[in-house]
Amino acid sequence: MAVMNELARRSPSQNLRLRAAILWQRLCQVWRNPDVRTEDGAERLQSAALMLALAVTVGACGGVGTVVFNSIIAFFYNLFFYGQFGLYYDANIYTKASPWGALVIGVPVAGSLLVSWITKTFAPEARGHGVPEVLNAIYYRDGKIRPIVVVVKGIASAITVGTGGSAGREGPIVQVGSALGSLLGQIVRMPTRQRNTLIAAGAAAGVAAAFNAPIGAIAFAVELLMVSITPRNITLVAVAAVTGAYIGRMYDGLAPAFVLPQMALMENHMVRFYALLLCIPLGVLTGLAAVAFIRSILFAEEFFETHFRNDYIRHALGMLMLGVAMYMLMLHSGHYYIDGVGYATIMDVLNGTLTDPWFLGLLCLAKMLATDVTLGSGASGGVFSPSLFMGATLGAMFGNGVHAMFPMLGINPVMFVITGMAAMVGGGTGALLTSITMTFEQTRDYGVILPIILAVTTAHLVRSSLCPHSIYTLKLARRGTHVPQGLQAATSHRLHAQMMMSSDFRLVELKEFKSYHSYHRRRDDPRYTVIVDGDSVVGLVREEMVGLLHDETPEAAIDDHFFSAAATTGWTVIMRGMKHGHTETVLVFKKPNSRRKTDLIGVITPHELAVLASEDAELMD
Repeated sequence: MAVMNELARRSPSQNLRLRAAILWQRLCQVWRNPDVRTEDGAERLQSAALMLALAVTVGACGGVGTVVFNSIIAFFYNLFFYGQFGLYYDANIYTKASPWGALVIGVPVAGSLLVSWITKTFAPEARGHGVPEVLNAIYYRDGKIRPIVVVVKGIASAITVGTGGSAGREGPIVQVGSALGSLLGQIVRMPTRQRNTLIAAGAAAGVAAAFNAPIGAIAFAVELLMVSITPRNITLVAVAAVTGAYIGRMYDGLAPAFVLPQMALMENHMVRFYALLLCIPLGVLTGLAAVAFIRSILFAEEFFETHFRNDYIRHALGMLMLGVAMYMLMLHSGHYYIDGVGYATIMDVLNGTLTDPWFLGLLCLAKMLATDVTLGSGASGGVFSPSLFMGATLGAMFGNGVHAMFPMLGINPVMFVITGMAAMVGGGTGALLTSITMTFEQTRDYGVILPIILAVTTAHLVRSSLCPHSIYTLKLARRGTHVPQGLQAATSHRLHAQMMMSSDFRLVELKEFKSYHSYHRRRDDPRYTVIVDGDSVVGLVREEMVGLLHDETPEAAIDDHFFSAAATTGWTVIMRGMKHGHTETVLVFKKPNSRRKTDLIGVITPHELAVLASEDAELMD
């Protein structure tokens, strides 16, 4: 009304400026998040423009960090294997025989000594495959990751991969990107939930840049790292992923991670029904392999930690085992095969160069054991690339085996290679959408999408039935920390007071209550006693207040500091009212702002909230 009167007194030009100012103010109110609180409890609006700028920043940092990380890998790779200085390293090409001969066995050992010193001195949490530590920071450390982790994790992981360690790049990249997001979230003061979003954005940027897979990077953040999923959160993660992917493409080009030969592409071919059905046993096989991988890597960690207390000896011994295995493979087959990320072997399998089922099975087992001793002994690296390797060799073993037994079916083994890659990743990590989308983006063969989906879901069902925790959450579960393995749509916004309240109460007059010398609630009495004075509600006597009753001041047991809610008052308003009113008691009336006893219909206390929480937990189980 005041605005309308003001408009009536002003000239048309003044009215236009006033209306524009009012519109701008309303747009700003919609654009901003009005419900943000700082950590010290003071209210502060966070501009969406600021969060977008931070998302772009963390995306750029993640993209550049990935490029720098790959360059550091190349530096240590050329230095340790060939004694040269160089920044070029193509993971899709086999490592040539080192001029050191048998002394190449010592290359992983030398790398382990450096890694042990760096992690032991600066950041022990940089060991392992990274993602569990990020999850731990999100759920148990308010999204705070020490900045030193960015440097330590990057260098330690680059040394591990560059000196032949059997590990992937995604774990370090996720942890580095997440640490950058956490750092920005601590520099710019913000609530924990926004800092967690920046952590997910940083991880997505790194994954998108490393694998040229922005869609899969967004799926990775959504499935594994995001505590809540809203259009605004996804927008921030998507912006960071696009920024990181663009920087990665400027450095590595537009080609996918694995370039398939034209004859192997199935994009213009219909997958035959029997070939599709064969993906079910392949999914079972990869699911069992995922269980073996999860349990073996955990066994390796416990074995090395139990039997070797010294960090240097423990890690050096594990990498010595790896070095011996690499050299033996070079002597008998001409390649190291299991060193580094193993993409060259995947390319050979996709191109049909490796077809012997027995040798493929041996490579799958060797890569699993190599990754076990690498990460189990204390190295820093990821499990995504080893999972791709094992899935590819296992899929090729299955596909070539079926083709050898039933050549008349005309099965294309490459389809099972791609399917096995996705199934192994999805089964082991529990990130189904991530494995499906990233495998497609890495091969660009959409014709095999149906087999991928079928095999991934089958592998996940098998793995989750035998091993409830994924490779990312089992380590945390062993520590006694729980991380949810899925998100459910928030339904609390649909709740209102009448759905939450208890009607188990009775009314007692204040003067009658004051005359009580003792009060003992019988089993058949209502849970709550509401005190009224005439037609007005005075307060509530809860069961835990009974001990305050005594001869002189029985009214001390009355909780007269309560929040009044109408029957239709929503969940968020009730929670906000309890918080700002510093009370745990809510009395529900038929009408808003009423305190008449005839309008009282219910009571809400922590007991009712606990009942709702337990019902939600049962639904989640």
